Amino acid sequence: MQPGGQPIWMRPEPGARRPRFSREQIAAAALAIADAEGFDAVSIRRIATALGAGTMSLYRYISAKSDLVALMDDAIMGESLIPDDELPDDWREALAMIARYTRAALLRHPWAVQALQGGGAASQDGAFGPNGIRHFEQSLAAVATAPLGTTAKFDLIALVDDYVFGHVLRAGEQQARSAADEPEHAAEIAEYIQRQIATGRFPHLEKLTHDPAAQNLADPGRLDERFERGLRALLDGAAAEASGPGDQ
Repeated sequence: MQPGGQPIWMRPEPGARRPRFSREQIAAAALAIADAEGFDAVSIRRIATALGAGTMSLYRYISAKSDLVALMDDAIMGESLIPDDELPDDWREALAMIARYTRAALLRHPWAVQALQGGGAASQDGAFGPNGIRHFEQSLAAVATAPLGTTAKFDLIALVDDYVFGHVLRAGEQQARSAADEPEHAAEIAEYIQRQIATGRFPHLEKLTHDPAAQNLADPGRLDERFERGLRALLDGAAAEASGPGDQ
């Protein structure tokens, strides 16, 4: 959205009877570029090239890159939506399903958490797009039967979102390190750590290096297991709080 302008959702799409492109097509092209080359590679010019259109022609659909970012954000939110009538009746299972769908969508686009969320994001309009609103509606439906007051329900939704975003951010960092680390560089890092341990100032870290159970702590295959364990702990805590006094 340009300063002082309306969000893209409040502006009509091009009025031609058969517009050449839809907002969904533009968003899909932008996501494909970001997935392949990173978010910084996305531009209206690149989108136009991918769609076989002139750059200026796309300004009939989007007026600035912030509009494009909003479309991309909303498209990812669409991927996180649970199909109609599949939301579980149990509030804990419903929140868990929403968390899993959201995590899966963000892991397909690991650049998105940093590029589209937070104060440094290019636009905040995506959260208020059609799919963003539907996602929030599903979250409200999930906690509708939870024995919590309105504030506690809202806080729980936010906590689950925070947990999912934090997990995806850490997973993305881990994957980026694995992809960037060449064997020689990894060996140098390992040597540096060993030198630090040898100083005797890190006894717990030294003990960890001799623990067989610690050898697989960084295994990417443990991401799913760790996510489920943390999600269950969060929801179990919310359920325990709901069953106690003063939870409303």
